[in-house]
Amino acid sequence: MRRIFALFVIAVTLTGCAQKPAFEELADGPCTSAQNKLIEEHISGQIDALAKKDWETAYSFASADFQAAVGVEEFAFIIGAQYAMLVENQGYKFDSCAIANSAIKQEVSVTSGDEVFNLIYRLSVNETKLGVESAEVSKVDMPLTI
Repeated sequence: MRRIFALFVIAVTLTGCAQKPAFEELADGPCTSAQNKLIEEHISGQIDALAKKDWETAYSFASADFQAAVGVEEFAFIIGAQYAMLVENQGYKFDSCAIANSAIKQEVSVTSGDEVFNLIYRLSVNETKLGVESAEVSKVDMPLTI
């Protein structure tokens, strides 16, 4: 019985060691499905907090470098002045994700009013913790009117 228990413990230990965290090694190219899931959860958490005007929570999704340079009050001001579409969004969807030079770029389409804003999020990884570095509007799609 002890032998079976010992084999079970060894098997569980080896299985745990075999699984690498999604961001342990950032290889250039498209994001893996595991990375996509974590990135989407991270950005969704921030956008959802912004929609609730929960500045502290939204700020917590920013990278450590961003937080060292920008305080929460300034963050709230920047969001209100330049990213109102995130606060007033009616939905968003994730498009392509890629890694280059240890930086992650995630495209997100955000619907706000009658417009769709295409943003490119830049994220970093500090150890295994994701952080939003920036988001820039790359394009705004407006509906056709006849």
